[in-house]
Amino acid sequence: MKIQNKFVLLLAASFMLSVSVYAQSTETIRFLDEDTYQPITGLTFEYGQQSGTSDENGAITFTLREGETMYLSHLGYGRWELSPVAVQEMAKAGAYYRRSESQQLYPVTVIAVRPGQQPADEVDLGYQDYMQHDAAAILSQTAGMSSIQKAGNYGFDPVLRGFKYDQLNVVLNGAQSATAACPNRMDPPTSQMAPNMMDRIEVLKGPHALRYGTGFGATINFVPTNLRFTEEADIYGRFSSGYEGNGEVLRGESQVGFSGKRYDLGLFAAWSQGNDYTAGDGSTVQADFRRGSFGANLGLKLADNQQLRISSLYNIARDADFPALPMDLREDDTWMFNARHDIRFEDGALQSWNTTVFGSFVDHLMDNLLKPLDPRMLNAETAATTYNYGGRTEGLWQLKNGRLYTGADLRVEGASGIRVREFLMGPNAGRTFEDDAWQDGQIAKAGLFGEYQQRLGAYQLVLSTRLELNTASVEEASPEFTEVYTDTETTQFNPSFSLGVSRQISGEAKMGLFLGRAQRSGSLTERFINYFPVGIDPFEMLGNPQLSPEVNYQADLTFEWRTEATALEVDVFAGYLQDYISSVIDPTLSPRLPMSPGVRQFINIEEAFKTGFEANWTQQLVAGLQHQMSIAYTYAQDMERDEPLPEIAPLDFRYALQGAYFGEKLHPEVSFRYVLEQNRISTEFGETVTPAFSLIDLKLAYQFTEAFRLSAGVNNLLDEAYYEHLNRSVRGTNVPILARGRNIYASLNIVF
Repeated sequence: MKIQNKFVLLLAASFMLSVSVYAQSTETIRFLDEDTYQPITGLTFEYGQQSGTSDENGAITFTLREGETMYLSHLGYGRWELSPVAVQEMAKAGAYYRRSESQQLYPVTVIAVRPGQQPADEVDLGYQDYMQHDAAAILSQTAGMSSIQKAGNYGFDPVLRGFKYDQLNVVLNGAQSATAACPNRMDPPTSQMAPNMMDRIEVLKGPHALRYGTGFGATINFVPTNLRFTEEADIYGRFSSGYEGNGEVLRGESQVGFSGKRYDLGLFAAWSQGNDYTAGDGSTVQADFRRGSFGANLGLKLADNQQLRISSLYNIARDADFPALPMDLREDDTWMFNARHDIRFEDGALQSWNTTVFGSFVDHLMDNLLKPLDPRMLNAETAATTYNYGGRTEGLWQLKNGRLYTGADLRVEGASGIRVREFLMGPNAGRTFEDDAWQDGQIAKAGLFGEYQQRLGAYQLVLSTRLELNTASVEEASPEFTEVYTDTETTQFNPSFSLGVSRQISGEAKMGLFLGRAQRSGSLTERFINYFPVGIDPFEMLGNPQLSPEVNYQADLTFEWRTEATALEVDVFAGYLQDYISSVIDPTLSPRLPMSPGVRQFINIEEAFKTGFEANWTQQLVAGLQHQMSIAYTYAQDMERDEPLPEIAPLDFRYALQGAYFGEKLHPEVSFRYVLEQNRISTEFGETVTPAFSLIDLKLAYQFTEAFRLSAGVNNLLDEAYYEHLNRSVRGTNVPILARGRNIYASLNIVF
C-alpha cells in the first residue's frame, strides 16, 4: 500500500513538474521590421522580473510566465506593451513584426483587428470583429468614420470627412481592390474585405500617403495577418461564434493553420446571417441577409531573405434586403487572388523589394422580385460583373540621412451589366426592355510613385509624390449615351504630391504640418453610368466621360501628447477643392423609367471647401480603469451653389470607460455616443434635417483561460429610435432607414 502511495505521489509530482516546466518554458523571439524584415536591434523589454535587450539578430530570450504583460521600447519603434495572450501568441509564432515610427508619419488611425494589443495610437477591437461580415462596420466604430447605408445589415459604404466612393482609396495590403458591380454599390470594396483575415486597418487621412494609390480624401489599407514560420511543425487556430437577439443575427468564423520552418498555410472561414430587426420605435426594418467568406493564405520562405505569399478569397452573399433601393441583392460571388514576393538585402543602400500581382472578379445579380410592391408595375433584374486586376512593385533604399521608397503600379478595372425590365401593367404591358448600365466601361491607371523620409535633428520630413496616367473608354456605347456625348474616350495625366514636417517639441509632445495636392479622374459611375438611379435622390444619373479631374489642396495640422498614462491626438484639416465632381438636374434629358422624376448629369463644380477636426484622448486611470474620448466634425460648402455639400455627417462625440480586473481577465466597458443634429443640408439634393441622438452600450468580457473567452453586452441600451444622417430613405417614402433598437448579444472565442 505504501509503495502504491509513493507511486501516485511520484506521478503527481512528475505531472506538476511538467506543467511548471511548460508554463515557464524558455523562448527566443525575433523582432523584425514589418516593412523591411530587418532585425530590430537594441530593443529593450521588461517581463515581470526579467529584462534585456535584443541582439544583432533582433532576438530576445525570456522565460514564459502565465499572466505577465511584456513592456517594450525602442527609439525608432516607440513604446508598447503585449498582453499575456499576445505574449503566448508571439511565443508560438517565434517572431514579432513592428512598424517603425517613420511609417506613421502621416495623419493616421490604426484599427487593430487582432486582440491583445493596446497601444495608445490604435483603436483596439475584440474577437467579435473577426466575425463581422462587412469591414465598414468595423470602421464605423471610430469617430469620424461614417457610412452610407441603403440596407439594415449589408453593404455599408464608408465616408470620411465627406469624402466617399472613389474619393477614398480602398486597398488590400497596399495594392489590391475590388470594383462594385452593383450600380448602387450594394457591394462596395470594403464589403469584400474579410475581417478575419486581417491584422489591422490603416486609415491614412488626407491626400498625403500616395504609395498605395491616389488617396484623394484618404487611403484605407487593409493589412493581412503576418506570416508565421516556426522552428518545429505546429498547428494553430481559433474559433469564434456569436448571436445578436435583435434581428436573430448568427455569426461564426474560424481559422486553422499549419506552420513550419519554411511554410505557413492558413485557412479561414466565416458565415453570418440575419433577419429583419426592430427599431427603437417598434417598427420593423427589412434586413435579411446571408454572407460567407472562405479564404486561404500560403506563405513560403524561399530563402532566409525571401518569402512568397499567395492568398485567395471567395465571398458569397445571398438575398440581402435593400429597402432604400429599387432592387435587392439576390446573388453576389466574388473571387480575389493575390501573390506577393518580398526580398531583403543585407548590404548596400537597397534594403528590400516587394512585388504584388492581383485580380478581383465580382459576379452580381439583383432584382425586385422580393419587394412587396402593390401594384407591381414591372419586374426588373440586373446581372452585372466587374474585374479589377493589376500589379505593384516597390523598393526601399536606406540612404545616409533618410529612407527612399520608389515604385510603379498598374490597376485596370471594368464593368458590364444589363438591366431587364418586364412591364406587367400600363401601356407597355407584356413588353421587355434592356438597359446597358455600364456600357462595358474600362479604366486603366498606370502610376509611378516615390516617398522620401528624412530626420533633420528634431524634425522629421516626408515627401510623397505620384504621377498617374488615367485612360478610360467604353466598348459598347449605348445610342442614348452617344446622343449626349460623341466622344467617350479620355486620357488624363494626374500629378499628386505631399510634403509633411513633424517636430518633437518635447519628450511628450509632437506637432506636424502636412500639405498635399491630389488629382483624381472620374470613376466608372461618374463617367459611364447610363440612366440609373444611383444617387441620394430617385433621379436617374447620367455619367459624363468629359469630366475634368477633381483636385484637392489640403492641409493637416496634427498634435500629439504621449506619456506612460495618457495619449492625446488632434488633427485639424482644411481642403480647397477645384472641379469637384457632383451632379445637376438636366431638364432636357428624359429618364428611362416612367416613375423617375428626371435625370441628373455628372458635372464639375468649380469650387468647394471642407474643414474640420478629429481628436482622441486615451488615459489610464486608477483601479484598473481606462477611458477614451473622441470627437469629429466636418464642415463642407459648395461654393458655386453657396450651400452645404451633401452627405456630410454631423459632429460625433464618443466616450468609453473600460476596466481590467483579476489579472486582466475581466473586462467591463460602458460607452456613450452623442451625435449632434445635422441642419447643414443640401436642398439641391433634397436632404432633410437629421435629429440629434445619444446611445449607451454595455459590454462584459471574461478571459477564462489563455484559450477561452466569453463576451456579452447590449447595444442601444435605452432603445433609442434614431438614424444616421447618411442613411438613405426607404424606397417610395421620406422615412430614413432606422437603426437597430436595443440589441443583446453574446459571443465565445477559442484559440489553440
